[in-house]
Amino acid sequence: VQLVESGGDSVQAGGSLRLSCAASPFAYSAYPLAWFRQAPGKGREGVASIDHDGPTNYADSVKGRFTISKDDAKFTLYLQMTRLKPEDTAMYVCAARRRLWTGSIPPLAQSEYHYWGQGTQVTVSS
Repeated sequence: VQLVESGGDSVQAGGSLRLSCAASPFAYSAYPLAWFRQAPGKGREGVASIDHDGPTNYADSVKGRFTISKDDAKFTLYLQMTRLKPEDTAMYVCAARRRLWTGSIPPLAQSEYHYWGQGTQVTVSS
């Protein structure tokens, strides 16, 4: 199982970034998929999740600014981030579940995910 993130960078507030997570086919088949983030000194926070048939879920702090999407042909998960704020600064990590989710909305709780990438750093300066 392999999840490899890329796309992190240092940007100014108000800027945009697109993160990618390249998944091994096995990991990609383990829906839902999600993005988490962890800022220094803070716990891991669920940012956005997406289920196999498209339903998405977002943390309140990113609604309207971030968009999660996937390219099934490329086994790749994306996170488009716009109107970035300094408080978005964190290590962003993608995750996958070991088994299907039966709920109508994919979860954002860390405990619901079993496979994790190494992360990509996003730094937003004011």
